[in-house]
Amino acid sequence: MNYSMAGMILFTENYRECVDFYGSILELEVLHQIDRPGETLTTFLLGDTYLMVESGGVASKEPKTLEQSPVKLRFNVQDVRATADLLLKREVDVKVTEHTWGTTAEFVDPDGNRCALRSDKGFGE
Repeated sequence: MNYSMAGMILFTENYRECVDFYGSILELEVLHQIDRPGETLTTFLLGDTYLMVESGGVASKEPKTLEQSPVKLRFNVQDVRATADLLLKREVDVKVTEHTWGTTAEFVDPDGNRCALRSDKGFGE
């Protein structure tokens, strides 16, 4: 098979807040937006893939459990602590954890979807 690009679709209840979160807070680049009757979505560039945010999901006031959503969006960065500090300044609740294999920082989007930063160092080792 010859794939030109891979991506994921994230169905959200709080569509506008999630678009703002991924665009303004996480600074993902917008590839395109569609806003017409029956079809509202925003697609962000996510490395060599894309993240499409659409309406139609179910939000949670707390971080979603694995039963509610068995997915976590992970973003590899060079400096987890510096990126986590930037998110904290943007009022995102972030928990940084040091592991033997690297550093992570856990947080959630406005719908309660689990997200994390992961250090580039040690990835794949």
